[in-house]
Amino acid sequence: MSQQETDEQTGVDDEGFLVDTEDCEARETAHRERGTSRPVTVVGNPVLHKECRDVTEFDDELAQLIDDMFASQRTAQGVGLAANQIGVDRKVFVYDCPDDDGVRHVGAICNPVLEDLAPELRNLDDSNEGCLSVPTAYASLARPDYAVVRGQDARGNAVKVRGSGYFARCLQHETDHLYGYLYIDRLSKRDRKDALKQMAEGTPRYETVPND
Repeated sequence: MSQQETDEQTGVDDEGFLVDTEDCEARETAHRERGTSRPVTVVGNPVLHKECRDVTEFDDELAQLIDDMFASQRTAQGVGLAANQIGVDRKVFVYDCPDDDGVRHVGAICNPVLEDLAPELRNLDDSNEGCLSVPTAYASLARPDYAVVRGQDARGNAVKVRGSGYFARCLQHETDHLYGYLYIDRLSKRDRKDALKQMAEGTPRYETVPND
């Protein structure tokens, strides 16, 4: 399916994959302009360190949350944002992310689950990774350079999203968030300590929620 249906929902192709590369600017702008930017929670906030609750109501409240997430993502100049990163305990993330070919992907997915990859598809990429919830810090982290996430769209329809390169990293990173994991949790103790030191020494370019 190649035609976008509304600015809240793209179509799916014959394999059930979300068509997230069409009308990206118009769709992202529509979400963002309806939304309100919220401050970002940072490592140490309890909402980031537990599995989020499933989305069960695909209603106006969810649509507003997604709009707010797109607005928050743009304010923070991020490429992906999970609901718990703005303090909301729900399994949904949004993204506005290029792949390694420079193709832009824009969308939202609820209740995401990463599919297991066949061994021949598990080619690891150890590029640097950062996180809006660990501001100003970066570390090398090996992840597969291809990912498939299945879940639901904003209306509750079953969909899949696939990505390669940088976009694959984004899909894995944001799904991790919704199960209570930050990328620094996958680092060695030494690298995690270094990332937290980078964060402590840096100044975020966006509003964050101070931890009590």
